[in-house]
Amino acid sequence: MKTWLKPERLNFGDTVGIVAPASAPPDPQAVDRAAAALEKFGFKPKLAKNVRARLGFLAGTDRERATDLMAMFTDKKVQAIICLRGGYGSARILDRLDYDVIRRHPKILSGYSDITSLHGVLGKKTNLISFHAPMLNGALADPKVPEFTRKSFFRTVMEAQPAGSISAGYAGKTVSILRGGMAEGRLVGGNLSVLCASLGTPFQPVFKGKILFFEDVGEKPYRLDRLLTQLLNAGIFSQVAGVAVGVNQDCGDPAAKPGGEYRQSAADVVKERLAQLRVPVVTGLPFGHVDLNATIPVGAMAELDGKRGDLIITESAVS
Repeated sequence: MKTWLKPERLNFGDTVGIVAPASAPPDPQAVDRAAAALEKFGFKPKLAKNVRARLGFLAGTDRERATDLMAMFTDKKVQAIICLRGGYGSARILDRLDYDVIRRHPKILSGYSDITSLHGVLGKKTNLISFHAPMLNGALADPKVPEFTRKSFFRTVMEAQPAGSISAGYAGKTVSILRGGMAEGRLVGGNLSVLCASLGTPFQPVFKGKILFFEDVGEKPYRLDRLLTQLLNAGIFSQVAGVAVGVNQDCGDPAAKPGGEYRQSAADVVKERLAQLRVPVVTGLPFGHVDLNATIPVGAMAELDGKRGDLIITESAVS
């Protein structure tokens, strides 16, 4: 399949499905807050049948979570599907989804972190553009969500035109150009740990010729090095047109002491591992497990600007 599917754009008044394909939120009342937030934004929330279920670290059984997701895709009243939380578990339901049915019912699917598993498989099995974006257990249900994050999300899913620079309005000073140049390609990526866990499986994303974007959270520098080394050893970085790195939140080494034994920082690791690449590499872009989290349409065309340090969405992600 060469043609990518674009879901219909979201409009105020539309029904938005709330699903939990991975972990349940620590606070059960987060489901109610998520529904209230959608209503406040001007949408009609619809809770998945098992969205309140719990099974250890999962939001219900694999069958319940997969059934909920498929039900939202086939529900004619539901225009978009937003994940409640990441955590862990999305990869466990990939073999339970009907990709032919999803292809016949293309809709907005939004989430990040563990939801990376779903973004990767939807791109591979259905060519459906999906959205690496804040979820309803966090930013979207928070009345104090930064304007940058909110605008980026709604601009990307509600306007049938290219979203443009993901850094527009970003006042942070985290962006750094590791390797210059310009690259163009479709976007693939998400959470680094989840991406690495997909390697060698039938659900591994297609990387060739694409712009790879990734971020992670809570990984010490040596673990970050291990993940990047896995991608290098698997030949992934030799396939992509460019690499866009987000903000790797809380990836420091708490044991490091000033003036003591030298320990690499997360930034040191990224630089040492990726400086050898022959494609543009831009780091510190505004996405990840951070408040200023830009929405990235997975599968859409984009341009990685290694001259100015930016990632520009050059294709509308919705129709």
